[in-house]
Amino acid sequence: MTSTNAQDLLDGLIAKAKARGADAADAVLVNVTALSHAERFGKPEHLERAESRDAGLRVFFGKQQAVASSNDWDAASLDEMVDRAIAMARVVPEDPNCGLADPDQLFQGEAPNLDTHDPEEPSAEVLIARAHDAEQAALAVKGVTNSEGAEASWSNSEVTLAASNGFNATYAISRHGVGVSIVAGEGTEMERDYEFSSAVYGADLDDSETVGRAAGERVMKRLNPRKVATTTAPVVFDPRVSHGLLGHFAGAINGSGIARGTSFLKDSMGEQVFTSDITIIDDPHRQRGLRSKPFDAEGIPNGRRKFVDNGVLTSWVLDLRTARQLGLKTTGNASRGVSGAPSPSLTNFYMEPGTLSREALIGEIENGFYVTELMGFGISGLTGDYSRGAAGFWIENGEIAYPVSEITIASNLKDMYLDLTAADDLAFRYGSNAPTLRIGSMTIAGE
Repeated sequence: MTSTNAQDLLDGLIAKAKARGADAADAVLVNVTALSHAERFGKPEHLERAESRDAGLRVFFGKQQAVASSNDWDAASLDEMVDRAIAMARVVPEDPNCGLADPDQLFQGEAPNLDTHDPEEPSAEVLIARAHDAEQAALAVKGVTNSEGAEASWSNSEVTLAASNGFNATYAISRHGVGVSIVAGEGTEMERDYEFSSAVYGADLDDSETVGRAAGERVMKRLNPRKVATTTAPVVFDPRVSHGLLGHFAGAINGSGIARGTSFLKDSMGEQVFTSDITIIDDPHRQRGLRSKPFDAEGIPNGRRKFVDNGVLTSWVLDLRTARQLGLKTTGNASRGVSGAPSPSLTNFYMEPGTLSREALIGEIENGFYVTELMGFGISGLTGDYSRGAAGFWIENGEIAYPVSEITIASNLKDMYLDLTAADDLAFRYGSNAPTLRIGSMTIAGE
């Protein structure tokens, strides 16, 4: 389906809703094509191609709103979807904060070119080669004993938005990925690890053999883990897990939780929540960013924003509804799917790197814990209390000494953020990204 046809379809849905009495309406269409291949020990486990197209319609009767969606695009099914949305919107309670953007709030002009669409669709043979090369490189690492498989994937998503306030636009996002999971050891002494690479353009993926070799080397380092005695010590978070600390912060500043009063940071606006050398940014216009988009899901202009500036919390993450609840302006962070109303969400969210190298960050620790894996989800969004199972390596005299497992680390996120030091090794591998991070003191529960 071309962008013109998609726009015509959404315009038609909105026109039908208004003809049946709706005061306003908006609609979204998501057209996805995906290809994936998985293999284990060189034998294909699946090669799949999937194509989906889903449409969602939101209608308003005053301050009453409802959403209906469909993946069946024949005329009768789309008419039925409009009727469902109309019927629901007439009977739901009023929401005083719902509603479309005013026309003068909408994005105007030509959308920025964020280079989020790789025009080259990889062939099945390319994906097969990526997965095969990654697994074979991992199995070639001496000491690796088993494979949980390798997978390579590609997807392309076209998003089209339209609303009765005059907004209409389309953008596309592509994603390539390759990853492998590997095992070393025997019997009860086995350990597992993985590696992956993800990028908008296939040309930006890490080399498949490099991915596989890294997975094999990681798992070998984890063999023969020890336990440690319960203590209080510095904890260093590898970038594979440090972005999780940023994710907890993102949840704490989300406008939905702030409006409900359920965030441990609800009273912290304008206050020092990190050390003064920490800056945290959301950048929806990052070139080839994994979550880049030219405007938000309500047609509001978006752009790079510092949510933490020199340690100070400067803004909540807001869409139109939460901004109205809090008496503020939207930050252009609305996101939505086809089956629900918009809600606040971040895009390319990251913590700026510090000045110390990873080695220097670890080198200042006499005894401590380097975390490479976290388990469970013992985090309270209301209080900030933090407790999670962990595995990684023990630090002695500024050096990685030996692997450890069956550890629990605990503290409170407020205290952790104010006791945090960032290394200089920021890399953009996820939607949210942080460098290696050191927390000055946490409770480490072991034997």
